[in-house]
Amino acid sequence: MLDVAVIEDPAAAEVSLDPVRARLLAELAVPGSATTLAAKVGLPRQKVNYHLKTLERYGLVELVEERRKGNVTERVMRATAASYVISPVALAAVAPDPARSPDQMSARWLLAVASRLVRDVGQLITGAAKARQKVATFAIDGEIRFSSAADRAAFARELAEAVTTLVGKYHDEGAAGGRDHRVIVAVHPSTRPDTGTAES
Repeated sequence: MLDVAVIEDPAAAEVSLDPVRARLLAELAVPGSATTLAAKVGLPRQKVNYHLKTLERYGLVELVEERRKGNVTERVMRATAASYVISPVALAAVAPDPARSPDQMSARWLLAVASRLVRDVGQLITGAAKARQKVATFAIDGEIRFSSAADRAAFARELAEAVTTLVGKYHDEGAAGGRDHRVIVAVHPSTRPDTGTAES
């Protein structure tokens, strides 16, 4: 089971968004059968089995084992990942594009950049899995508390200068065998996990 799987297929995204199927995916972090799941989610076994077959068709669950019980073969399934991210590739025609509104101070621009990040890293993960390789990435995640909007603006200015200096130091346009990397640095208000609203 993967830690995170990226859903790029629009049909698989649609399947995963169904509330019953999403609940089954959550339950299948631990392998289970249609019978055991039916008791947990309060649905008939046949209905659960139908949903499991749909999830299996789109690669969201996989067969762990088959158990023979009398005249019946019980299929034990598990989710293919502990969690899933739907890539903007699944909505390619309406996916955000940072180039359409390049206002770096805009939350919508940041969302478009984050969307591109999900798309790009998802494609890297998919390609690396097919090639049985790892993807070289790096990220920093942390929090900072500013005492004023002026401090926040000064921090953003100094951070931009520091990143620009580092890029200038290490960027080599003519490097033979070099590989381009995207650098994203973002600052946004933290949110309360339970409500999604900005912390005061």
